[in-house]
Amino acid sequence: MAALKRVQQWATFARIWHVFDASWQNPFQSAELIKKYLMGLYKPIYHPMNDCGDHVIVINSGEIALPGEEWKKRVYFHHTGYPGGASWTLAWELHKKDPTLVLKKAVYNSMDGNLQRRYTMERLHIFPDENVPKSLMGNVSNQIRQIRPVPKRLDHYSEKEVEEFPKLIDY
Repeated sequence: MAALKRVQQWATFARIWHVFDASWQNPFQSAELIKKYLMGLYKPIYHPMNDCGDHVIVINSGEIALPGEEWKKRVYFHHTGYPGGASWTLAWELHKKDPTLVLKKAVYNSMDGNLQRRYTMERLHIFPDENVPKSLMGNVSNQIRQIRPVPKRLDHYSEKEVEEFPKLIDY
């Protein structure tokens, strides 16, 4: 095998590191997008029994946005395995305990039917803010585009932009 072909083959099977900013993103839509990179669905060499997925680093998982009344109505089930060990936790309570769990559970559930789901989840690295170890960020070579744009807060506009904004009524 020629040296060039060998290098092409290594690059084909190499694991790429991606970063995804989850601020103001719906975790269930984000999970479908992240799943594509974790399982390697976008690669031409993908096969369900081939473990060719990549690593994904998710930042700002503490700032996810659930649609509508999902924070109050979505319930997560957990069972300890002992009699009477069933518990149901609301989404906002789970997010308050650990800001990474809602997104982690969404990604895990989106890979339903994947026989290698447990090992695929080991390549998912979720952080509640932008503080990521430099050893992990040194590996990143791609950024996954957000699904929806993050709105700009009112206190981040300059006074000039506020004054120049078209007004319907001048008080």
